[in-house]
Amino acid sequence: MGRPDRMTLPRHHNGSLWFHSLEDLPEPQPPAALPERVDVAIVGGGFTGLWTAYYLNRHRPDLGIAVFEAETVGFGASGRNGGWCMGMADGIEERLHGPERDAGLALLHAMQETVDEIGRVCQAENIDCHFAKGGTLAVATTERHAEGFREYVAAKHALGFTDDDFTWLEPGESARRIGVRPNFGASYTSHCAAIHPARLVRGLGDTMRRKGIAICERTPVRAIAPGRVETSRGNVRADIVLRATEGYTDTIAGHRRRLAPVYTMMVATEPLSADTWSELGLARRETFADGRRITIYGQRTLDDRLAFGGRVGYRFGSGIRPRVEPDDPALADVEASMRALLPALGDARVTHRWGGVLGVPRHGRPFVTFDRAAGFGAAGGYTGEGVGASNLAARVLADLVLERVTPLVELAWVDDMPPRWPVEPVRWLGAKALMTLGRMADRKDLRGNGRSRVAGPLFERLF
Repeated sequence: MGRPDRMTLPRHHNGSLWFHSLEDLPEPQPPAALPERVDVAIVGGGFTGLWTAYYLNRHRPDLGIAVFEAETVGFGASGRNGGWCMGMADGIEERLHGPERDAGLALLHAMQETVDEIGRVCQAENIDCHFAKGGTLAVATTERHAEGFREYVAAKHALGFTDDDFTWLEPGESARRIGVRPNFGASYTSHCAAIHPARLVRGLGDTMRRKGIAICERTPVRAIAPGRVETSRGNVRADIVLRATEGYTDTIAGHRRRLAPVYTMMVATEPLSADTWSELGLARRETFADGRRITIYGQRTLDDRLAFGGRVGYRFGSGIRPRVEPDDPALADVEASMRALLPALGDARVTHRWGGVLGVPRHGRPFVTFDRAAGFGAAGGYTGEGVGASNLAARVLADLVLERVTPLVELAWVDDMPPRWPVEPVRWLGAKALMTLGRMADRKDLRGNGRSRVAGPLFERLF
């Protein structure tokens, strides 16, 4: 099967397939001098920060905007993720089936529209991020998962959606679409696109520079105060400060325990042959997952690799590694899951292994907030589903800042702020227990010898 060798990479390279496949990854140059004052200071050079700058500039091109990034544009989750631009986000499903049904529907429709919005912007700004709206498959590898996915589709139809939005694929059709074994069918939604995330985030950065937005790379922000951003290179006065730091929020003084940095790991194969892809499927570049609790996810890249990932957990004290090396044991576990799920891979070689952190809020839902009196706003909490959600959150945040009266500022994400995570060791023990319960329940389910009756219900109650 082969193992990728540990390579010496420059500090600004995040180790991902996506960064490796960029035509150019220049050494980031810190600004010769920081601006003394800006209208809007945005902390974080990933999707949320850059999309916010984009929409602020679109509506108010006269604003002086600066984006502050600790390393280089897209170094974090925005340039490392699985490349799913989803028309869904965590927390929406729960709202759809309770007293917040209308709020949930508004969010779901907004998220579905967001997929097309990103495609439109990429076309308008000439950002080639390999955008392919092939939809996404949730594949049932057990009969219990199949039952749940059928119920999921039926519930969406009861809300007024049609097969054009959500549909159930019988086992034969599902097996034709994706070579997962076993395959008891799949739910499919058209509202998802596969992308090359680094090309998108780097393309956004280039677009903002062309529009005159200052992007201050290698300028870590140490603290945020009313009207001021304190960086490693000096302080900048700003009328408005916006935090867009996701899994790196703990690095800013006064903002610890807002979001928990949770690790996700990915592997990617060599380009696969046409014969292999005839067995694997994904002819439309659909993204895919299955029904397990500890999430796995994958996509077919434009150059015919399989990129596959999974969640692996939290480090004590919210520890953040700049880069995950390819020989990390957790990456071997992700590769093993990929090969077990997709036997048609055979002995295909894995050429890239990487990982990093994403931001998880305690209540498990994205949020957007803006306090005009304090001149401070923030957005995030996507729990690994931020390629699409960050665009919607940024549009909401931009409208709040500019006092635009739009339907977006009425969405349920506004001011839905999560409580802080508990102090250590409670935080680590809770995260460890949750991951253990999820893995125990998944092993029971995937062995096909019955439903997890203890670990599964406990996981679902706590998560």
